[in-house]
Amino acid sequence: MEAKLETQQVKSVNFARKFRWTVVIWLLIGGIINYLDRANLSIAAPEMMKELGLTATDIGLLGTVFSWSYAVMQLPSGWLIDRFGTKKVYTIALIWWSGATMLTGAVHKMTTFIAARVLLGIGEAPCFPTMAKITSYWFPKKERGLATGIWDSSSKWGPAIAPPLLVFIMVTFGWRALFYITGALGIVFAIGFYIFYKNPDQSRKLSQMELEYIRSDGAGSEQNIQTSKIKWRELFKYRSVWGMILGFFCTIWIWNIFLVFLPLFLTNVHGVSLKELGIYAGIPWLGGIFGNIFGGYLTKKLVDKNVTSPIKAKRILISISAICAAFVVCAVPFVEGLAVTLALLTLALCFISAMTGSAWALAGDIAPPSMVASVGAIQNFGGYFGGAFSPVVAGMIVDSTGSYSLAFISGGVIAGCAALCYWFIVNKPIEN
Repeated sequence: MEAKLETQQVKSVNFARKFRWTVVIWLLIGGIINYLDRANLSIAAPEMMKELGLTATDIGLLGTVFSWSYAVMQLPSGWLIDRFGTKKVYTIALIWWSGATMLTGAVHKMTTFIAARVLLGIGEAPCFPTMAKITSYWFPKKERGLATGIWDSSSKWGPAIAPPLLVFIMVTFGWRALFYITGALGIVFAIGFYIFYKNPDQSRKLSQMELEYIRSDGAGSEQNIQTSKIKWRELFKYRSVWGMILGFFCTIWIWNIFLVFLPLFLTNVHGVSLKELGIYAGIPWLGGIFGNIFGGYLTKKLVDKNVTSPIKAKRILISISAICAAFVVCAVPFVEGLAVTLALLTLALCFISAMTGSAWALAGDIAPPSMVASVGAIQNFGGYFGGAFSPVVAGMIVDSTGSYSLAFISGGVIAGCAALCYWFIVNKPIEN
């Protein structure tokens, strides 16, 4: 009896030590909803083009205006998060972008579609900088790569789940229902997050032992973090910040091509039907999920075994993944057969996702603790402001050449350049 009681106590202590991972699950779910609200356009695109007479360039333009508004709003969103806190900003952002998603389902003209996508970009901008900031509160530096890899995998879970789920909704209720349902889901989640989330030192479900562990390597909460002497605008003076901006631009360029055009590529080039699209369009994103989580795990192991520092571990992973992604993406147009194509697309997203996860985690290592959201948002600004061109450029290439080959080859080359940026430019943290 005593042995059984002792075993239960041990299990209780072990669970208490791991409550921080529950926070990651909430971030993961929020990120999935975020990407469902982005991916619904790519799923609805074939039906929208038929019903409203839109072209591939039009769909690319909708992807571009979202990216531009999303990118521009990164700059104020990072400052707002650092200034007013994660909980308030994230909840408001969730409700905003969910409303914009529902609005997309109600409009009929290209101009109003553009307006709805602009509003979506504004609302979604604080999402991932908030997650980076929350991670800096809840996790010591050696665990941030893995924690970030888990919640950043939401950007692959969303597109992976979207095809079967959203195609079913579209076939059953029509393409407009995609936007209504995913928007309503976000509002429900926003309410749940507001009720659940507290910073570590305010959480009643967190044991003192785990709180001390979290605080042991610079984490904690707003109250425990010393305000940086560096002003926000001065962040642009640092070499590492510019390396992150340029490197993420190279990453998001190819990322946006996959996000916007993957379903159309499978439909137009490989003859995948609408019903089959629900299965095949989700397969490559499974590789992205693996790349995110395994990449984060790998960087943690490199640090745990004292092979290298947290910063260098992430730079190594990003650089190697960028080179591998370049070769794989460039090979896509030269293979034949759906199975081989899906294998290459899956492998490409595995490498690209390892890059995005480690890049977000890198913000927590490069930035002063009080400016993690700002540096993460600035990096994301560079990625999406520059990467915003890729959907419309790819759409123009497809419309003018009737082929996706040049879009993939140019995207692969640009992705490979991320290795140069993160390895040679991002080399030391910002010092107060």
